[in-house]
Order: sequence, then structure tokens, then C-alpha cells
Amino acid sequence: MTVRIFGIRHHGPGSARSVLQAFNTWKPDAILIEGPPEAEPILSLAARRDMVPPVALLLYVRDRPHQAVYYPFAVYSPEWQSLRYGLERDVPVQLIDLPQQHRFPLQEMPPREVPETVKQIRRDPLGQLARAAGYTDGERWWEAIVEQRRDASDLFEGILEAMTALRERLHWLEDIEAMREAYMRKTIRKAQKAGFDRIAVVCGAWHAPALAQMPPAKVDNALLKGLPKTSVCATWVPWTDDRLCDRGGYGAGVASPGWYRHLWEVGNLPVSDVAVRWMARVAEFLRDRGLEASSAGVIEAVRLAEALAALRDRPVPGLEDLNDATTAVMGKGSEVSMRLVWEQLIVGDRIGEVPSEVPTTPLQQNLRDLQKRLRLKPEATAKTLALDLRKPLDLERSHLLHRLKLLGIPWGQPQRADGLGTFKEVWELVWRPELEVALVEASVWGNTIEDAAADCGSQRAQTAETLPQLTELLDEVLLAALPQVVPSVLDRVETVSTETSDVACLLEALPALARVRRYGNVRQTDTAAIARVLERSIVRCCLELPGACVSLDDGAARSRFQQIWTAHGAIALLQRDDYRRQWWNALQTLLDRDRVPGLIRGGSCRLLFDSGAIDVETTSRYTSLALSRANEPTQSAAWVEGFLQQSGLLLVHDDRLLEILDTWLRSLSEDAFIAVLPLLRRTFAHFTSAERRQLGQLLRGEERSSAQKSTGLDGDRADAVLPGLEMLLGQ
Repeated sequence: MTVRIFGIRHHGPGSARSVLQAFNTWKPDAILIEGPPEAEPILSLAARRDMVPPVALLLYVRDRPHQAVYYPFAVYSPEWQSLRYGLERDVPVQLIDLPQQHRFPLQEMPPREVPETVKQIRRDPLGQLARAAGYTDGERWWEAIVEQRRDASDLFEGILEAMTALRERLHWLEDIEAMREAYMRKTIRKAQKAGFDRIAVVCGAWHAPALAQMPPAKVDNALLKGLPKTSVCATWVPWTDDRLCDRGGYGAGVASPGWYRHLWEVGNLPVSDVAVRWMARVAEFLRDRGLEASSAGVIEAVRLAEALAALRDRPVPGLEDLNDATTAVMGKGSEVSMRLVWEQLIVGDRIGEVPSEVPTTPLQQNLRDLQKRLRLKPEATAKTLALDLRKPLDLERSHLLHRLKLLGIPWGQPQRADGLGTFKEVWELVWRPELEVALVEASVWGNTIEDAAADCGSQRAQTAETLPQLTELLDEVLLAALPQVVPSVLDRVETVSTETSDVACLLEALPALARVRRYGNVRQTDTAAIARVLERSIVRCCLELPGACVSLDDGAARSRFQQIWTAHGAIALLQRDDYRRQWWNALQTLLDRDRVPGLIRGGSCRLLFDSGAIDVETTSRYTSLALSRANEPTQSAAWVEGFLQQSGLLLVHDDRLLEILDTWLRSLSEDAFIAVLPLLRRTFAHFTSAERRQLGQLLRGEERSSAQKSTGLDGDRADAVLPGLEMLLGQ
């Protein structure tokens, strides 16, 4: 009876190749793999042709789905290849890690303090060995020693010896790690008692020494006695290349999944072909994106990579050598091409696929059906989707994306749609594996996306405590086409708005209410019930706003100013004369009231002027009064900031306003100018460069005009004389 320990690197193509070579020679009759035993009932699905890595085992607590863990697999993962080897040859396969039904409760317990030396070794055990071998990077060392190795003889014995030496430095092991290794040893003993003759144990290299030298069974039983337990569910989910870079699941992320896939795919070819084929892929990739990459460049880059490998005392070029050669030859020294290669080739953008028979919740299955019917394929790379809401298919897509967003499943992120009509929407779609967990969590709300979103919206309406929260929810509900939820949200809005005495909440609620009222008919939703709430909110805002803007400090004034500015846009959106008149009266009151901060008064003047409520003469008079010497300079500067909010065109096109501002600045003492300078710089920083340039030209023209008046000289005629004077004087 023989037990062989295969210490591997998770997601290592060289490890996977070496394990398969050993299996083909040794012919194990039982394969034990580091992994969660709860997943054994669904392991057989890994043999399906429609199971396409990268994929992951998802395990979560049945009644607390947010407690979840992933065990990812790539096609080049040693565990995946070991699993497929056993399934294809009817060799029993068993997962032997400590069950997650114990690990989830254990993770909630406070851990023991870990010594710093242990943290360093456990954080990067490969880095420790790499430095001992003269490398600076554990990833590159493992790649050179293991991943690009073709002769697997004595490989695992060498790994075992190296890890044994490394672990001897610890003399300390975390509780959870000790329990994991105790459970693995316990499972190995069971396999031995079952009568298997050749037992292969595939585990992380770190655990290999602990499984090769097994203590008495009673020691392990004592460690595992009385462990807490919870109910756990397991399923398969698609994974992505970029998530393989994360240290999730096994805690064994790799920096270059695409490169490792390349090493796996060229595994049976001569070593000399690895660099050639990689550089050919890089060249093809760059040419597809309109960048120069000739055949001569490929040859030169390969030669450079081989020379760099020789200088670095490496038998064959590694990824570092190939990257340097790519940057130097194909990128002409620029990092731009290399960034593209890194994102698309070295990391990769693949997303796996799982069979339809994989256990799912009804909500997950409903989403998959909708994705298929609406032709929205989940993809790991960002994809821009423009929707025309006048088309039934696009309208349904919009409803789905908004419902998922309401459920906290952000598959799509809304983007600005500048220049498009109100019937247009733009989304950026990126599917992430963690959205599967969010789907499981959302299953408590219902078995279909529509039902779940409706229940979730109703519950959020009952628990929302502020008017802005409710109006935002109302906007989401209408965008998601959930009319059955609208009455309950509106009832809650009316109740909360009646009880709300804070003008800030009313101001923040107006934009969402206005959008719903104005654009609801584009989405074929009835918004008549919102008019009553909106009218009541506008009346209260207009009546209570002046009193809410008195005696504010600078921070509160700035916050209130932004609320007023946003509310002004919302009221303008409604295109109702009665609403506009009420709002203008409130702004006029702010403009005339003394104890209102200068920022708000200046902003009110600007809004009234833009709306046509006051003319140029009145605006100039208010500006002149605000910038008179009788006022505090800082308050005058704040008035200017509010009046010129993010636009200098008023000064460019109105000489009187520019002259008033210029005269005020000239009249300031040195101390007063220094005091207001930060405010003025912040004001003018929002102007475009063209606006600032035009203002500078106008001011220079005024200075020149002033100089002419004071000296009695005509500047243009004086300038015409200068060339002749230079000739006469010989200059």
C-alpha cells in the first residue's frame, strides 16, 4: 500500500503536466484532492464537455448566502486535471480538505495572534524559497523551476524537501491550518483502510510535509473533536481570467493566467517553440488593434528574449524576458503596447461556462433564461450597450438591468448618454463571479427577477426613513417597470414628506420626483399619482427655503447652494409656469435678504438672470451692490463665486459686469486681496481655458485703453512708428 504526495502550486501548468505524467506512469487507484468535501456530489459534472474552465466551486451557508467561498479552477490547474483524470478512467476521486460546514463557523471565532515571522512566511512562501535561490520574485522562480520544466522525475520529492525545510523555520501553525491538515490525514487513513493500493494525494505544496509524516490518529482526532457545524450548499459557477489573479478560494491567485494557459497549450512542443509562439500571438494581437508588429519584429524580439534569459542565467526565456523584449522591439520602448498585451494576453479575458444541470436556485435559472431570451450574454470584459427604449427588446433589457440593480446585482452600470434623447440608455456590462453570490442572496425575495425586485422594493420602501431615499427608490422602481410597487412607495413618500421638516431633504427629493414625472411616459408607466406629491413638495420648498438659508456657516452654505442649484434644474425640467413663478419668488427673497450667505445670494442672482426673471440692468445693480466697499471682501468674493458658478461667459459677453468686478478687485487693499484670493482662484478654476483666455484679452484691452486716456497717446499710431525708429537707431 503506497501513498504518494504531490505537492503542487494551485493553477500551475507545469505542476498539472507533471502530475499527469506521474499518474500515467504510476496508475493510482484512488485520487485524493485538496478541496471541500461538500462538493463531491457535483464533481461528476466536471467531466461534461460543456463544462469549460475557468470555473469555480461556490460554497455558501444555506441561510446566510453572503457567507460564501470560491474554489476556482483553470484548465491548467493540477486539481482540475487530476479530477478529470479520475472521472475519465473511473478512478475514485475524493476531496479531503476540512469541510466548509466547519470552516465557516470557525472563521467567525477570534483568531490567535500570529507571530510576524509566521505572517511573512505564510504570506509568500514561494518568495522565501526564491530569495534563497537568488530570485527576487517567487512567481518567476516557480515558473522557471516548475512551470517550464519538462522532466518531472524527482520533481515532487524536491518540492517536498524544500517545503519541509521552510516549515521547519515556523515551529508554529495557525489553528485552522492545523485542523485542515489533521482532516486531510484522517481522510488518507480512511482510504488506506478501504484497501486502495496506490493512493495519490494532490495538495498545495505547503501542506505536503504535514501529509507525508503523519502523527498518530489520536492526535488528529483530538484536534477535530467538537468542531462547530453549519449547513452548506455547493454549486459550480463560471469564473474569469482576471479573477484568477485574486488570492481568493485557495488563496493562490496567479499574476498571469493567460501566460500560464499558453504554457499549458504548448506543453508537448519543444522548449524553443514556447517563446516563438508567444511572440507570434503578441504580434497578431497588436496587428488586430492597428499597431505595427512585423514578422521581422517577432524574430528580433525572440532573439532579444533569449539573450536576456542567458544574461539572467535562465535556461529558457520566461515571461519577464518576453515582456522586456516586447516593450523594446514591438513597443519601441513605449509601455502603451505592453499594457494592452498585459490586460488581454498575459491576464486574459475569458469567462468559463457551466452545464445547465448545475444546481441553481430558481432565481439563478430565471436570470439565465432571460439572458438567453434577451440575447444578453454574460462577459468578463466591459461591454457598452446602447438601448433604444422605443424598441420592445431594448425596453425589456432595460427593465432587466434596472431590476438587477434594484436587487443589488450590478451587472450593468448606467452611463451618461450625452447627445441622446430621453428614449436612449447606455450601460456598461461586466459579469463578475461574485454576482452569483448576490443572486443566491436575492433568492429570499422571490423565484423570478421581477417578483424578487418587487418584493425587495416594497421592503425597502417600508424601511426607508428619509425622503431622498424614497424618491430615489421610486425612480428605481419606475425604471424597473414594477407598477405593483409604486402605490406602496408613494404612500410612504406622502407619509414621510408630511412628517419631514428639513428643507434639505425636500430639496434633495425634488430631482428624482421631477425625473419620474417628466420622463415616466417614455417608459410607458403611469406617473399621474406623483404630481400630488411633487406639487406639495415644491410649495413647501418655496415657502421654507428663505428661512433655511439664514445664518449658515461656509460649509452649510456650500451644501445648501448645491441643493438649490440642483432643485432649480429639476423645476425647470417640469416646464410648469406656476412652479417656476413660485421658485423665482423664493430665489428673489434669498437675493434680497441680508443674513443669507453671499454664495447663495450670488447663485440666486445668477439663476434668476439665466431664467429671464431679472434683466441685465437689475443684475448689474445687484452685482454692484454686492461688490461695494461697504461689504466684507470675503462675502463679496463668495457672491462672485455663486454668481459665476462654473461659467465665465457672463463676464465675456457683458462689459458692465466685467467692469464692476474689475473695479472691485482694484479697490481692494493688499490684505483684503490676499484674503479673497483663494475664493477667486476656486471660482475661476471652473472656467474653461478659452473663457479665461478671452477674459485676459478683454482686461488687457481695458488696461491699454486706460493708459491711452491718461497719457493722451494713440497706442495704434505709436505702434506704427516703432519699426521706423528701430531702423533709424540701428536696432
